[in-house]
Amino acid sequence: MDASEFQVSSALKSTGATSDLTDREKHLIGLAVTLTRGCHFCTSRRMDEAQKSGIPYDTLKATVDLSAAVNAGVVLRTAISSADLAEIDQSCQGDECVVGT
Repeated sequence: MDASEFQVSSALKSTGATSDLTDREKHLIGLAVTLTRGCHFCTSRRMDEAQKSGIPYDTLKATVDLSAAVNAGVVLRTAISSADLAEIDQSCQGDECVVGT
């Protein structure tokens, strides 16, 4: 099986064709998504296309930094909410509960 067997749906193509976002915004959002998903090939392609479209390297770095910060916030909030739901602070009694503190 090779990549030529896969086709992008018309819905996906039309989403990218929106005039409500600039090409710059589309590049940076796409980069943030691929960074978040952890796809090296997609991220590399998006960085290359963004630079070829005139987006400066410093802007790409800022997008990486912001994506990492947002992801860190999501991870932290998810962990806190999950611990609260499980009342983990009340149920954890062993030495593993204090690791890193």
